[in-house]
Amino acid sequence: MFKVVAAAVAFVVVVVVDGKSEEAYKLGFEAWMAKFEMKFHTAAEFRNRFEIWKRADDLIRAHNQEPSSFKLGHNQFSHLTHEEFLRDRQLANFTANNKPLKPMSHLVHDETPMADSVDWVSEGAVTAVKDQGSCGGCWAFSTTGAIEGAYYIKYGELKSYSEQQLISCDTKDSGCNGGDMDYAFSWTRSNGGLCTEDDYPYSTATYNGVTGTCKTTCSVVSESAPVTYTDVRSTESALMSAIEQQPVSVAIEADQYAFQYYSSGVLTGACGTNLDHGVLAVGYGTYDGTDYWKVKNSWAATWGMDGYVLIERGDDKCGILMDASYPTL
Repeated sequence: MFKVVAAAVAFVVVVVVDGKSEEAYKLGFEAWMAKFEMKFHTAAEFRNRFEIWKRADDLIRAHNQEPSSFKLGHNQFSHLTHEEFLRDRQLANFTANNKPLKPMSHLVHDETPMADSVDWVSEGAVTAVKDQGSCGGCWAFSTTGAIEGAYYIKYGELKSYSEQQLISCDTKDSGCNGGDMDYAFSWTRSNGGLCTEDDYPYSTATYNGVTGTCKTTCSVVSESAPVTYTDVRSTESALMSAIEQQPVSVAIEADQYAFQYYSSGVLTGACGTNLDHGVLAVGYGTYDGTDYWKVKNSWAATWGMDGYVLIERGDDKCGILMDASYPTL
């Protein structure tokens, strides 16, 4: 994120491009800056970010003028090139290979009836959307989300658990340089549980990409330790069955332009299966005739649908079926 000292720049030439004047772009950019509290060091930096924002604005408007099941919109990433966005979110650092041996596998019987829709957010089993910042710790946010959901379902209380503890202390993973939810479940079990978010909060340094040194002064909640964790078979019915039971950690490919500017609706189209981002599947359903998975992201509530994305269900969209798992407390 770029949040630095402001520099005033005057734009006096009015140029019309694709039906939108330079003055209209400027007004939109300034409104966006105010909304997201963006400031820039110099006039040159201001102009550079303004030009990038204009290209984003053109892309967003062009997409939204075409028939589509989802909309794009401006967010906190609108001043970043796509390459900068990928670096800022550390998408290349997710690890979904060399998995440890799994003690259990989630199966679903063909005759098992499933609900038409599930939403663990409305059930109260999901904490507020968080923000990983420039740390490649998506795996930790997915892990805590799954544990938070499992804890709520078992004990009837919603507790927010510490991503910072996983990122700084989990020796099975690599902090801001990547990790995997199964390794994190395994580490949490061996650690005897996690500390709460309040007891071990996310640091500014880690938000800016620094893994940090492990602190052992927080109090572990022993009830948050998984007894085991379960891999979900890579089928739609198995993932639906698992989500009906509890929120599920999943991995997706999130390096497409659509993810940078996603605003609302059901994300459709090609998005790849090269897994690079750990998230939390919190529901499924159908919207305007399109089946979807409801997914909690860790890019703050200013992204997407208050921090969530609906991904088209069917055909393993974005690789969502490939690396799903959940803990049992």
